Amino acid sequence: MASPTAQGDVPTSSHWDDGAETAGFNAKRKKKVAKIYQALNSDPTDVAALRRMAISEGGLLTDEMRRQVWPKLLNVNINDPPPVSGKNLRQMSKDYQQVLLDVRRSLRRFPPGMPKEQREGLQEELIDIILLVLERNPQLHYYQGYHDIVVTFLLVVGESLATSLVEKVSTHHLRDFMDPTMDNTKHILNYLMPIIDQVNPELHDFMQSAEVGTIFALSWLITWFGHVLSDFRHVVRLYDFFLACHPLMPIYFAAVIVLYREEEVLDCDCDMASVHHLLSQIPQDLPYEMLISRAGDLFVQFPPSRLAWEAAAQQEANKTAASTFKDFELASTQQRPDMVLRQRFRGLRTENRTKDVLTKPRTNRLVKLAVMGLTVALGAAALAVVKSALEWAPKFQLQLFP
Repeated sequence: MASPTAQGDVPTSSHWDDGAETAGFNAKRKKKVAKIYQALNSDPTDVAALRRMAISEGGLLTDEMRRQVWPKLLNVNINDPPPVSGKNLRQMSKDYQQVLLDVRRSLRRFPPGMPKEQREGLQEELIDIILLVLERNPQLHYYQGYHDIVVTFLLVVGESLATSLVEKVSTHHLRDFMDPTMDNTKHILNYLMPIIDQVNPELHDFMQSAEVGTIFALSWLITWFGHVLSDFRHVVRLYDFFLACHPLMPIYFAAVIVLYREEEVLDCDCDMASVHHLLSQIPQDLPYEMLISRAGDLFVQFPPSRLAWEAAAQQEANKTAASTFKDFELASTQQRPDMVLRQRFRGLRTENRTKDVLTKPRTNRLVKLAVMGLTVALGAAALAVVKSALEWAPKFQLQLFP
């Protein structure tokens, strides 16, 4: 009989550690699932708690959860009949040919190994959703990359619910990208360098010297990274985060990716071509949870209102078109910030430009980010110039650029 101490008979310490880690992860996951269902079953639904769950580590965990929570985050009633059109939109829409071309090129956005017939059916549904949303909202203008966002919703929640969710996110979070011109989109991109400058002036100055600009991040921003990430799990994790937060959060996430790649950037030749080539090739193995946490920290320390004028200075002639559509108000009374949230970080000093701002712990940071997510109003560009993004109120005034 072999000795009980023979190799393989007794688990090593690393095996015990792995087992304990797995058990801890499963317990944490179960606890989070229970909290999500508790928030969903509250009367009224605890939307603020759902936002915190979407922001925190792991996000909403499964597509089944997302099908229940995403509508709550967007204030969409799943019991309402889905929008329909009695028109032949494929014949009438001026955007049909471009949408068709873009959807045909979207093969990589579908799961590997999906049967061709199933994929082609989903592509037809994708076309129908896009054309219907555009037909119902003539103020919206199609842009290349929009289909990358729509397909994410389609794959997670299905055609009927996706149409309602896409319509809401298009008229709010994505509104500035769907203007007739790119003025607002360029303005939002102009927040990237001020964010980097607050954290790492050396990296900022290097990129300015290289004259790389911000165009490398355009596809990140307008597709919510759906076009550039190959793993669908990472895409939907980011959608959890973005749907629960302020509409400018994607540009903060873009900034933390650049900051994370500091050494690679500084090792480049200081010229536009080299730096642009590096940054436009986004790594697929990013530490997403860490970057999400850092983006949230940066948003709390350097909210859009603090960066607005610096971003505006980068806009030609210091002018920007601001979206003017009305805010949608989320109904839950539990979503209002308390006085503690109104006062926190009021005295934060921007001259502390160190990387510590990325990792410094903050009490109730997720609560604050969830509150910031409630201020989806007048498009991201106009939202950026409110008197104070930290002085949130349900009825707030806008201070537009002169």
